[in-house]
Amino acid sequence: MTTHPLLTYTSAGIYCERGDFYIDPRRVVDKAIITHGHSDHSRSGMKHYLCHTDSEHILRQRLGKKIALQTLRYREPLEMNGVRVSLHPAGHLLGSAQVRVEYGGEVWVASGDYALLPDATCEPFEPVTCQTFITETTFGLPIYRWPNPHDVFESINRWWRQNAADGVTSVMYAYSLGKAQRVMGGVDASIGPILTHDAVEKITACYRKSGVALPKTRCVDRISDPKIFEKALIITPSSGKNAGWMEQCRHVSIAFASGWMHLRKGRKNSSVDRGFVLSDHADWDGIVKAITLSGAETVWATHGSTPHFVRWLQERGLNAELIS
Repeated sequence: MTTHPLLTYTSAGIYCERGDFYIDPRRVVDKAIITHGHSDHSRSGMKHYLCHTDSEHILRQRLGKKIALQTLRYREPLEMNGVRVSLHPAGHLLGSAQVRVEYGGEVWVASGDYALLPDATCEPFEPVTCQTFITETTFGLPIYRWPNPHDVFESINRWWRQNAADGVTSVMYAYSLGKAQRVMGGVDASIGPILTHDAVEKITACYRKSGVALPKTRCVDRISDPKIFEKALIITPSSGKNAGWMEQCRHVSIAFASGWMHLRKGRKNSSVDRGFVLSDHADWDGIVKAITLSGAETVWATHGSTPHFVRWLQERGLNAELIS
């Protein structure tokens, strides 16, 4: 066993001194292992990036085509200064990965963001056995328990179908990376055309390059006939509310697909007509299950409802601590 922790938490992020690399660093470093393409996990300026193969197009789209980038397939091992590193499915979005780090018989797993419910646009979450598990707790409170995604999509389809029958444009707010593609991959595309914000369309192109089957979409800014909007589902980040095409829609129903829609406060603060509970993060039960399946005796918690969750773990005999 190593005499010092295999991973440490620094102002720049999670660091492996022996391997001399960081995981999702917050500052510019020489070697960065990236769990996925969201901007709070993949930042510009690193000298060298390592990510899963399916994240390559996304990172090059967001960080620049000329970044120094190395990719790995899931479960493919890589030695970094004697430390064995591999990436494992996280179920969060396309290419999302948990980072397994092993040295001298000690195994740590940094989860990044993860989800246990099914998502047709990415590989499902894979439990990885370890002694120490670093988990996100974005929704780490017992009030967060997600409905069945199949039921959520049925509700979205009913909303869209009724709007199309009434000549009302259906506008769905969804994050441009991950959530937007999950929405378009789960709805009934026979209801009407699916139109997308330019930011969504660019990321969707990355998904298609990686082989993800998605329905036909068109960029909403390139639509010249406003009548098309009446039966359409327009998928856009919330910033789209100020777009010029919105003014061309005669009647609009606006929805938001997010785990935050689970709470009435979240729906009210978003100022939308409908809220659909669709999250690409684990809920309370999912986080507890992931930790249990890992077999970890030590848990680091970050990103979210960490103080409550850490106390809950400690009361159950685990060595748990909070990292911010």
